[in-house]
Amino acid sequence: MKLHEVRVHSSGDVLPRQEQLAWRLAEVAADPVEVTSDVTEMVINRVIDNAAVAAASLTRDSAVAARGQAEAHAFHARPESSAIRHGSTVFGIESRFSPEWAAWANGVAVRELDFHDTFLAAEYSHPGDNIPPILAVAQHVGSTGDALVRGIATGYEVQIDLVKAISLHAHKIDHVAHLGPSAAAGIGALLGLPTSTVFQAIGQALHTTTATRQSRKGEISSWKAYAPALAGKVAVEAVDRAMRGQTSPTPIYEGRTASSPGCSTGPLPATRCRSPKRGRRSARSSTATRRSTRPSTRRRRGSIWPDGSAGPGPTCATRPTSGGSSSTPPITRTS
Repeated sequence: MKLHEVRVHSSGDVLPRQEQLAWRLAEVAADPVEVTSDVTEMVINRVIDNAAVAAASLTRDSAVAARGQAEAHAFHARPESSAIRHGSTVFGIESRFSPEWAAWANGVAVRELDFHDTFLAAEYSHPGDNIPPILAVAQHVGSTGDALVRGIATGYEVQIDLVKAISLHAHKIDHVAHLGPSAAAGIGALLGLPTSTVFQAIGQALHTTTATRQSRKGEISSWKAYAPALAGKVAVEAVDRAMRGQTSPTPIYEGRTASSPGCSTGPLPATRCRSPKRGRRSARSSTATRRSTRPSTRRRRGSIWPDGSAGPGPTCATRPTSGGSSSTPPITRTS
């Protein structure tokens, strides 16, 4: 493992991108390491686990409302487009939908009952919240099962590393501020995007998912289920913008008024964040603590697609242009 010291820099400091935490996390996503069989098995367990808790919440008000919003964003392929896109599925309804809205609806269904996996350290987290946005994009672009597993493992890796290192609740920030960057990194790994593109996506995702922790205090509202779903939706949109060459606030972790340090209680103290060395993908997804004792042994090796296939081949990117854009067609449009 590598240790990265993260501290606040003044506005006058010029911190090279390669020394920023967002870049280090993007390097994890861009590392084409093979995922071990043990991690693959655990990822498949987590996908099944998410599907089970989502099915249990389908008739609850939050899931019904989010599903209704997704239904207004049905996916329609454009025959003139050179990019093959399929749309994404939503629990409980037929048809295909725009991936960011599928991530939204499925994210609410997964989180509504709070029965999926949990990891607690310096911060709180439900790493299974990474799965809905990454799976939605995988379905949309026709990714392989191997690429999907790599994307989910990366999302888990990044979120858990952040959760171990940086406490957000101590500064009144909700823990979804770790989820946005991890989901963006997972999508970047899924699509095979270069470090420079994932870096911009992580920055945008963190900037737009930094919210107060009031959703978990006082009178608890239905927003508690929506908060991680919004982070997943935002992550899909952040990656899409980054693939179009759009940039993010920088440095997003180390800046004087950046997303994490720039909160009401003042800058976060210097901290250290771990990331795996190049060529290593840990089985850290297996460390996520379960809240329930539901059996999770009903798994299938090699495929998590409804028809049992591995799906069509992945769409991989080449190196970006100087603006940071990728040659891979954007996620949310087909032309």
